[in-house]
Amino acid sequence: MTRIASVLLVALLIAAPVAAQTVIESNTPLRDRDVIFVPTREAVATAMMKLAGVTADDVVYDLGCGDGALLIAAARLGARAVGIDIDPQRIKEATEKVREAGVADRVTLIRGDIFDPSIEIREATVVTLYLLQSLNQKLMPRLKAELRPGTRIVSHAFTMGDSWPPDRTEQVDSTRVHLWTIR
Repeated sequence: MTRIASVLLVALLIAAPVAAQTVIESNTPLRDRDVIFVPTREAVATAMMKLAGVTADDVVYDLGCGDGALLIAAARLGARAVGIDIDPQRIKEATEKVREAGVADRVTLIRGDIFDPSIEIREATVVTLYLLQSLNQKLMPRLKAELRPGTRIVSHAFTMGDSWPPDRTEQVDSTRVHLWTIR
């Protein structure tokens, strides 16, 4: 490589934008996971964002973010996204996938327990879930107490049970996505 080419390469590397990514370790003690990890297909992630009406004005919280598929879908729409997962391996995978997708500057990851009240969720305008119905029901009081009116909640496959029916349900391939709005 010529000296001029080397100088140009160094200049390009210095000038290239560096993707920022925030990974926060909460004080949540590690415990067993509540569910096994099952990835969300891209078509389902896209449908969830559409059903929730996600825009660049939104702050999307994914409770149990897994590998970050929903965070990436939200960030690609311009939203700011926050993912929370108790499993350090999932946070590591999400960090890598978010960087690969080029949206790290719009995503914050928190290694913590979604049931830990010290992890704030109040700023969310959209909450995404891919948890079992029993976990959705366990989260329901927190969602209703902490989220502002108008906040949308969208769940992959599982409902909140009979006590809180969804406002809307759509079929996506072989699964359903459900939407609730905090009133």
